[in-house]
Amino acid sequence: MTLKFAEKTHRYHLDGKPIQGVTTLIKGGLPAPQLTYWAAKSVAEFVADHDAEIEMMRGLPRQAMVAALKETPWAARDKAGVRGTDVHALAERLVAGLEVEVPEHLAGHVEACVRFLDEWQPEPLVVEKPVAHRTHWWAGKPDLIARLPDGRTALLDWKTAASGIYAETAFQLAAYSHAEFYAPDPETEVSLPQIDWCAAVHLTADGYEVVPVKADDEVYAQFRHLAHVARFAKAAKEYVGEPLPRPGSLHAVPAVEEVAA
Repeated sequence: MTLKFAEKTHRYHLDGKPIQGVTTLIKGGLPAPQLTYWAAKSVAEFVADHDAEIEMMRGLPRQAMVAALKETPWAARDKAGVRGTDVHALAERLVAGLEVEVPEHLAGHVEACVRFLDEWQPEPLVVEKPVAHRTHWWAGKPDLIARLPDGRTALLDWKTAASGIYAETAFQLAAYSHAEFYAPDPETEVSLPQIDWCAAVHLTADGYEVVPVKADDEVYAQFRHLAHVARFAKAAKEYVGEPLPRPGSLHAVPAVEEVAA
């Protein structure tokens, strides 16, 4: 019985088999129409704010210019993703009481994290360890399970998105809090402590906010529905076959002798 997490590919294996992650299942099962608006807005803002770059692009062939503009939303997404990954790594070290070397562009986020740890005084119980549910077949990696000074055991998730806490965070934390076990190492399975409260800790360059998140049995049941949809949507790709060869004429071509007659 093993649960392994590959940091570079962000993929999980349980009992030697690939197992889908919580965030992958949520993205695959939950419509996200706001992404279409965001992508269009990102391209429009780039055009409005980068006159010099746009003028340079005008010297490109049309197809190349279109291709370059199409990439602008994903470049912004990747930049935000790298920031989030870096903040998570620094927060993990801060929770462990280790010193960190802070990049200048993340100084505000790190100060916000330090302020949260000083003011809330969470006692870490499980930090950045993969969890899984063998029965329902999913895995994930919560940021922090900690005991608060009031005695509650809290599941906390660092968030850094500029737009705040997305609603689907509830499904994410509901799944984590219902995990059958966590793996302190790839060969060991330990039951999760009883989770009393879930929250997202929104870290920004200007400070932090703690946002309570409903993650009870009802929300977990909804996550399971999303997981079913995601799996069915992925399987649907196999339902459509390859194009068939074009059929021949429906009527036999007459022989040369018949045409001559």
